[in-house]
Amino acid sequence: MDRTPSIEKELQQLKNRFRDLAAKSFQQGIYTFSGFLGMSEQDIFWQEEKGLRYAGCSLSGGCEGADRVVARFGNPEELGYEMAFPIVCIRVSPLSRKFADELSHRDFLGALMNLGIERSTLGDIKVGENQAYLFCLDSMAEFICENLGQVKHTCVKCTLSEGMEGSFLEEPDPVQIHVQSLRADAVLARVYDMSREKSLELFRAGRVYVDGRLCTNNSRQLKSGETVNARGYGKFILTGEPRETKKGRLAVEAAVYR
Repeated sequence: MDRTPSIEKELQQLKNRFRDLAAKSFQQGIYTFSGFLGMSEQDIFWQEEKGLRYAGCSLSGGCEGADRVVARFGNPEELGYEMAFPIVCIRVSPLSRKFADELSHRDFLGALMNLGIERSTLGDIKVGENQAYLFCLDSMAEFICENLGQVKHTCVKCTLSEGMEGSFLEEPDPVQIHVQSLRADAVLARVYDMSREKSLELFRAGRVYVDGRLCTNNSRQLKSGETVNARGYGKFILTGEPRETKKGRLAVEAAVYR
């Protein structure tokens, strides 16, 4: 993909930020943390990960399968203690369900952005039944709870939560597909019932990530357990081992998050 000089500058700044955090952790014997990373930023992290291992590094978004994650630098064995990620969960619910609007992810994110909050302080927003669970850096929790009083036309209240209710935990749809091979473009096309050409367009546009890494090789062979994010469509995880059908194709199972 062609990149403008400004984008290249931002990417280099992010690489430098990761290196600085790793060096500070290693030299001072402390844990350091990034802000929340989107998919493109996670790809930069994985490009640099080999050179950051000396400091110890891990990722978490506050919940299983989070799309936005924080990078932590520091090796618990060498530091002699464990430090949790600075992530908290906030429940945002309407004051009156009877008069609440139908609220979407965009509505909640827009209300937060209107408060002047930087995107890097916000993680995943899980929406359902006109309420949401928001993951954010702990440094922003008090501000959000005190200032987020309305989403769209709905008055809301914010409370700290230990985690999401069971109904908010995403349950993927189990899907079985038949493909000639585990080529990424072929599997993607079948999972989302699209043409191979449409699938290729997603790869060319840089909208496909495998385990947080940008995937530009559409012929890449996928493996069981890998997570594929197709921006604009969702994500899926290959589950189990493929088996050959009587017609010589591969039967593959996937857990699809819409």
